Amino acid sequence: MTVRSPHPYMANSVTEIQHDMLKSIGVDSIESLFAQIPDDHRLKRPLNLPPRLTEMELRRDLTRTLGRNETVEKNLSFLGAGLWQHHVPAAVDEIVRRNEWLTSIFGEPSSDHGRNQAWFEFCSQLGELLRMDLVGLPVRSWGTAVGHALRMAARMTGRNEIVIVRAIDPQRLSVIRNYCEPPEMENHIAIRMVGYDPVTGLIDLNDLRAMVDENTAAVYFEVPSCLGVIEKQGEEISSIARAAGAETIVGVDPISLGVLAAPVDYGADIVVGTIQTLGVHLHAGGGAGGFIASRDEERYAAEYPTLLISISETLKPGEYGFGLSLFHQSSYGMREKGKDWTGHSVYMWAIAATAYMALMGPRGFEEVGALILQRSHHAARVLSQIEGIEVRFPEGFFKEIVVNFDGTGKSVEEINRTLREVGIFGGNDLSADFPELGQSALYSITEIHTLTDIQRLTGALKRAILK
Repeated sequence: MTVRSPHPYMANSVTEIQHDMLKSIGVDSIESLFAQIPDDHRLKRPLNLPPRLTEMELRRDLTRTLGRNETVEKNLSFLGAGLWQHHVPAAVDEIVRRNEWLTSIFGEPSSDHGRNQAWFEFCSQLGELLRMDLVGLPVRSWGTAVGHALRMAARMTGRNEIVIVRAIDPQRLSVIRNYCEPPEMENHIAIRMVGYDPVTGLIDLNDLRAMVDENTAAVYFEVPSCLGVIEKQGEEISSIARAAGAETIVGVDPISLGVLAAPVDYGADIVVGTIQTLGVHLHAGGGAGGFIASRDEERYAAEYPTLLISISETLKPGEYGFGLSLFHQSSYGMREKGKDWTGHSVYMWAIAATAYMALMGPRGFEEVGALILQRSHHAARVLSQIEGIEVRFPEGFFKEIVVNFDGTGKSVEEINRTLREVGIFGGNDLSADFPELGQSALYSITEIHTLTDIQRLTGALKRAILK
């Protein structure tokens, strides 16, 4: 295809430049670059694009289009299940937007501008919160962190099976399956799913004992679980894994650690989780990020695929410098021969999390954790009083509640549709992924939800049931 005239925003649309580029790679036309795409996968009609717009017209058109989005800012939202709406202090946004961070380029010491120190503070503060000594720079998501940690355990133990509790976010499980690779591949890791008690939501220890054996590289569970349940059997789970020579990997939402015990206290060897709850906005799903932490022992450090940052004295007394440790074993250092391919990451969210943790401090984490517990348990009590509604796992949960609608005769889809009509995003529909829970939804209650918000939800649900 030849462009008749250059596009004002696309320098490469100049015909002469296109010809020079094609000639340099030894092809005759742009069409030949797409020959490998099957014909039935290719669009047979022109794209329905508006005529060439001026900058002013384009801005107006984009603003009008983006204005059609229904956001959690314009609606009352109880969605969670992997990305949660928490309060982000204005100071965090101010720090993240500073030019020092926006213009920093990885790999260029001259563009550091304090970036390395911020990264070191991220690892240090998160390590203090987790009570773990070794924390890597963040990865793409919680699922990515789990995938890497499981592969670390497989390399450390020389085993190729892992045990995961059935109560896990299906999207996170999908990412984990990708990291475990298909059975046809040499490094395939088999996944064995252990059941959970349908009454308490806790791991079925008898099922776990039957699953874990000499082939198990690691046992992975989460506190709280994806259903919001606080797993109280952590020590027993870790003991079962340890007796079989397997690693214990625990997934955690760090914002809960102001009120819940750190995973290391009940036997975790490796801890993973999200950093989205630490001062990162939802960003339409782009606010995700994950971490990996462990004890500072050589057997763990030698298997990290992520970047590790260190601090050291310089030749000048009182002066310190920062550097990357074990860089050679990462994909940045050895490319395809690295421990695992980490690719791009979410280092900007590390800056946000650093600012958030510094602003909160230990007391702040205690306060926000207590507030979340208070609000979520109040919501559970109020919702359970609505005729036809049952709150599953009513004891021992954090932030997320499983609300069952079987007694109403309505589906979660119907309930959520009615709630949308009055500006409320209902809970995440669990009926497809957890059919054993019936028509249930996962409602997320955080510190942003006021008592008035909960009252509004209660009234809207009552009307939705009667509709």
